[in-house]
Amino acid sequence: MDAAQLEGLTLFAGLSKRERARVAQLADEIDLPEGRRLVNEGAFAYELFVIEEGTAEVRRHDSHLADLGPGDFFGEMGVMGNASRVASVVTTSPMTAVVMTAHDFRRIAQEMPSVAKRIRATIEERAKTIMQ
Repeated sequence: MDAAQLEGLTLFAGLSKRERARVAQLADEIDLPEGRRLVNEGAFAYELFVIEEGTAEVRRHDSHLADLGPGDFFGEMGVMGNASRVASVVTTSPMTAVVMTAHDFRRIAQEMPSVAKRIRATIEERAKTIMQ
């Protein structure tokens, strides 16, 4: 994928050109149709998604938790914690997303602690919401 595409994504904001190039080496860009289930609650987590274009809905136990759009990311709880998915995510429009495997994401987190710190803060916030 082209590193320039990562510039506008909040998760990668503040990374240097070199760091974005490294992320681009390990990430893929995918196009998805509306209605595609990307992650299933309870399933093993093996990838992280960052939405470039499009929207998705987050559900847990048949309850609506959130709507996601460009710049939002999901799958971080599982890939950072090597755990199962705590919610399901379904596209609500056609979507273009950056996807990274858990293995590659952990490499990025080790090489770029600022990205890992940002993700951990998001995990803590989302965990509070889910546990309510």
